[in-house]
Amino acid sequence: MRRLLAPVLLGLLAAAAACGGPRTAPTGTLDRYAAALKSKNYDAAYDLMSSSFRAQVSKDEFVRMMRDNPREVSDTASRLTGRKSKIEVTAELTYGIGDTLQLVHESGGWRIARNPLAFYDQSTPRDALRSFLRAYRLGRWDIMLRFVPKSYAALMNVDKMKTQFAGERKQEMAELMNMLEANIAEPIDEQGNEARMRYGAGFEVKFVREDGRWRLRDLD
Repeated sequence: MRRLLAPVLLGLLAAAAACGGPRTAPTGTLDRYAAALKSKNYDAAYDLMSSSFRAQVSKDEFVRMMRDNPREVSDTASRLTGRKSKIEVTAELTYGIGDTLQLVHESGGWRIARNPLAFYDQSTPRDALRSFLRAYRLGRWDIMLRFVPKSYAALMNVDKMKTQFAGERKQEMAELMNMLEANIAEPIDEQGNEARMRYGAGFEVKFVREDGRWRLRDLD
């Protein structure tokens, strides 16, 4: 049940946000969903799911899941019916090379909820890789130095970084960076302060976390 509960709720909230005015639609949709669960009207509950959810989960599968987990369904209905917290309607835009921008509905309009100026985030291995690629695309050799592990930092400077990526091996490095960007969504195995991402034909990016920030130890 837990494996499917998250997509069920996400599908429901997507449908809620898409229907009518953002101030009233979510609460109304949640009330109807809770009532449908309480009365075991799973067809009606399914009709409240988003089109993207219904494209992934058939009505028969949805109904079967609900019938196979009566305690969880009853608990969900009770929690939704007895909720007291304020509902916050949010939206998330994905753009560029997997960048996201979250918006929240406030005072009758949409507002950006995250810092749009955080161009070079290093809080996760994937954020670090995405930021490194952005710095490379923009020729920010100085920024790229932020992603060099401490053990290599003394050997690198802005001129050496530029030579490495824009010198005689420019074409080779461009192909490598293009391949990295094309595979940026590949799974990342994170173990403590180290992580790795396999991509392409036997290539691997290695990450290391130092002082709370992820850096790139090896690209290939």
